[in-house]
Amino acid sequence: FLGINDPGFLLSRHRPLAISNCPTTSSDDLPLQPLAAGRWLRFLGKLLPVLRWPPQACPFLLLIEIRQSAPAMGIECLVLGAGQEIGKSCVIVTINGMRIMFDCGMHLGHSDEERYPDFSLIDGSLDCVVITHFHLDHIGALPYFTEVVGYNGPIYMTYPTKALAPLMLEDFLRISVGRGVEEKFTAEDISACMKKVTPIDLKQNIQVGKDLQIRAYYAGHVLGAAMVYAKVGDASMVYTGDYNMTPDRHLGAAQIDPLELDLVITESTYATTVRDSKYASERKFLKAVHDCVVAGGKVLIPTFALGRAQELFILLEDYWERMNLKVPIYFSSGLTKQANIYYKTLMSWTNKKIKDTIALQNAFNLKHVVSFDRSQINAPGPCVLFASPGMLSGGLSLEVFKQWAPSEVNLVMLPG
Repeated sequence: FLGINDPGFLLSRHRPLAISNCPTTSSDDLPLQPLAAGRWLRFLGKLLPVLRWPPQACPFLLLIEIRQSAPAMGIECLVLGAGQEIGKSCVIVTINGMRIMFDCGMHLGHSDEERYPDFSLIDGSLDCVVITHFHLDHIGALPYFTEVVGYNGPIYMTYPTKALAPLMLEDFLRISVGRGVEEKFTAEDISACMKKVTPIDLKQNIQVGKDLQIRAYYAGHVLGAAMVYAKVGDASMVYTGDYNMTPDRHLGAAQIDPLELDLVITESTYATTVRDSKYASERKFLKAVHDCVVAGGKVLIPTFALGRAQELFILLEDYWERMNLKVPIYFSSGLTKQANIYYKTLMSWTNKKIKDTIALQNAFNLKHVVSFDRSQINAPGPCVLFASPGMLSGGLSLEVFKQWAPSEVNLVMLPG
């Protein structure tokens, strides 16, 4: 049993599991025999308080080694990122001799060597790399890994991820250059890397070599996000990446077939957090924005140009239409405009409501959301502005924040 953050939770059904590059907790005197699910839960219920679980901070790793008399089936994990923190997701799993890298992300909270996974810890070659979605903490190190480190094997991701990932990577480089930060890869590296990618469909069986089979399942979260099933011989596993079990305004909930697995690696970013319902959060968001603009204020929403931005565009577009509001909603990035074009053409990856109404109206044809020009920063009157980057770390969002923050009538919303 493993608790791990983003991806956050590994469970071995009945086979021995080896973990590398992670602090571990194991003991010869613990009753670590195979237990039924109910007995495991009772056992863990007694064990976890002793280990002071849950911790104050979610990132945490716990390993209980499962020892059995059955012969080892050869499942090993090497955690290169996201094992004790949110960021640079990168896990290498070896199943019966086949080695798979799941995600190849960067940590945006670091600007030194800690930004990238330590690829020097990889002993031997990889059979393939599988990327779950286009967020930088899951794909940001891939151009460095292929064009600088030199990986030249198969790379798989869904069609939307392959289309949208270059936009995220190029935008990241542009922001880094603006901040005077030198990255380990170039725009040319991004282009060369993406040419090596093989796009896949949901539930398409992909054969890698003679023994490895992989299959992608719908994960929600962002357009094109996938959970990945991998099977070698009689051993199988699922790596979820980030997923969402609650449908939102443009994506459905995660879906996966009933599977009998030996290993599950799943995110646990909010594992110890009780969150408000989506509808309660939306109501609070809309009320705060409405109150601000009615009072004549400006609302700054720092957000990344892909994923969260499109969800909030649809939310505000619908609210503006119902309330007959005339206050302008701006988006600042050419990247967002380009992303909206992709979203319009990838409707098959959205939820049922959007697909059912596309004949009448494309949900991404936004009437109230228009492009923003820097000359409008200090224009009089209320407005709503979506600006990247999402964490106010530079770029236009930070520039506008410095201009608007001194006024008490203005508002900054950080959607995450």
